[in-house]
Amino acid sequence: MLNIVLVEPEIPHNTGAIARTCAATGAKLHLIRPLGFDISDKAVKRCGLDYWHLVDLSVYDNLEEYFARWGDEGLYLATTKAPRAYCEADLSQESVTLMFGKETAGLPLWLREKYRERCIRIPMVDEARSLNLSNSVAILAYETLRQQGFPGLQGVGEMALK
Repeated sequence: MLNIVLVEPEIPHNTGAIARTCAATGAKLHLIRPLGFDISDKAVKRCGLDYWHLVDLSVYDNLEEYFARWGDEGLYLATTKAPRAYCEADLSQESVTLMFGKETAGLPLWLREKYRERCIRIPMVDEARSLNLSNSVAILAYETLRQQGFPGLQGVGEMALK
């Protein structure tokens, strides 16, 4: 099982794209408040998110509530400040949780320090501050799924069937 955790996401379009990635991969999406947008049924329908019903979604009031429910087994924190690249992490275990911080500030320092050995980054040039959050989630989600052998995902496209 792949879990994607967004801590205080601010930009609705990023979360919408991440939700689509979760829908396509079967990953569970966890949102930690405060959110910078409305995710009520009315708001989701107005935005035309026709895949939202495919998203396994849970929302928490804070990180403490999240950790009380799920713990920290298989947890990895995505941060540009990490000491190692994601490709150095063993993401092949059955259950992996990828945690991402809000767009403007990333994950809190106390959390990065607590889980220092579980912090991973996506390599990029020094001059680049960061990648877009939804792109980062997609990169790390698919690397995790690749290491796990793409469990439950379609193995071939329709062209292979002809």
